[in-house]
Amino acid sequence: MIVLGIETSCDETAAAVVTGASPGPGTIDGQVVLSQADHAAFGGVVPEIAARAHVEALDRVVAAAIAEAGVSFADLDAVAATAGPGLIGALLVGLTTGKAIAMAAGTPLVSVNHLEAHALTARLTDGLPFPYLLLLVSGGHTQLIKVAGLGRYKRYGTTIDDALGEAFDKTAKLLGLPYPGGPAVEAAARQGNPARFTLPRPMVGRIGADFSLSGLKTAIRLEAETVAPLSDTDVADLAASFQAAIVDVVADRTRHAMAAFAAEEPNAAPALVVAGGVAANRSIRGTLEALAAETGFRLVAPPLELCTDNAAMVAWAGIERMEAGLVDDMGVAARPRWPLDAEAAGIGGGMKGARA
Repeated sequence: MIVLGIETSCDETAAAVVTGASPGPGTIDGQVVLSQADHAAFGGVVPEIAARAHVEALDRVVAAAIAEAGVSFADLDAVAATAGPGLIGALLVGLTTGKAIAMAAGTPLVSVNHLEAHALTARLTDGLPFPYLLLLVSGGHTQLIKVAGLGRYKRYGTTIDDALGEAFDKTAKLLGLPYPGGPAVEAAARQGNPARFTLPRPMVGRIGADFSLSGLKTAIRLEAETVAPLSDTDVADLAASFQAAIVDVVADRTRHAMAAFAAEEPNAAPALVVAGGVAANRSIRGTLEALAAETGFRLVAPPLELCTDNAAMVAWAGIERMEAGLVDDMGVAARPRWPLDAEAAGIGGGMKGARA
């Protein structure tokens, strides 16, 4: 199948054309990702700015991806667009564009769960068979999930407050480092002493695989206030101490999820897939490599450009869903909250449903 994927769930405007069939791997024929720069001045993503930027850029991003792939809209077997979770205004831009292209080209429309697209990326890149364990760590999501099959997911753990990437961003802002915070904190940490500040390791040692990061953020703020005004050395040491605490938390929570997965899937060839922007952190990735080697799991880490938000993963999810006969009509709606494992108890809530 040849599928056009569209991704606009947050602040990346992306389109890609992917060819392939389940279980993969597939071929990325054309891919364009335009990252928005206007949010840096605000220290985080501004939803209204993100939506307007998608409107301005998406048509030419799609055209560029189609041209790079050397295909026409008539060659497409389907159009896949992210329908959630994410920023509602941003999602509407991508989903509406996907509907328009599908109607004009006379091709099926597939609405894609952004988290499912991340979960299936290892099949696009490596043809990884089900089941496997997914660690999704990004600015908006921190989850450990068993991927048992298309549409079959079991959550072992999630964050009960902040996502991992959000904690990096807020720590960077506290220390006067630029946005996005993940790369900035990691760079500062390379120059620092991780043992200088004693920070908590929330949830470490507890049953289950849930995360909690708000207490760690509070602890680093208090340490920063104690030594203020901050010198360059203070910033580096605080960043290194924060990152060391994060690494310990990720290792402990992942180890618990690995044990649960191994108990439930004793006949599977165990594999751990890591996805999301935070997966680019070298300390976290190195720790996961060591943990996988220790526990007998195969670590699958897609290339960085496929770990962060992109449209190739959306197109691939569209291929898998098309093969399963899961297409949508033009009435499908954007969903700012869309848990991957809908049967699990939600964390957070409100009028729009469970946050995770």
